[in-house]
Amino acid sequence: MARRLIPSLNRVLVEKLLQPKTSAGGILLPETTKQLNSAKVVAVGPGERDRDGKLIPVSLKEGDTVLLPEYGGTEVKLAEKEYLLFREHDILGRLED
Repeated sequence: MARRLIPSLNRVLVEKLLQPKTSAGGILLPETTKQLNSAKVVAVGPGERDRDGKLIPVSLKEGDTVLLPEYGGTEVKLAEKEYLLFREHDILGRLED
């Protein structure tokens, strides 16, 4: 079984961030609460090539927090952890603090 996946072309491997089930004050949050569908970038491919053969690098880097669409991505399981593989243009944006 593989332990590491290096995405090809403009693909991005992400690990979904689990939202806390309790607030900072200890209040239990219902699962129906609308929360961001966010993930942490684990690995990034080298990028895509344009018509002239020039490499267009991926604009994301490892460690970025991104906003994902509600549906999509390819589920990948590596070393008992679950990841999602997206094309760069399917990711909605980068989240910053």
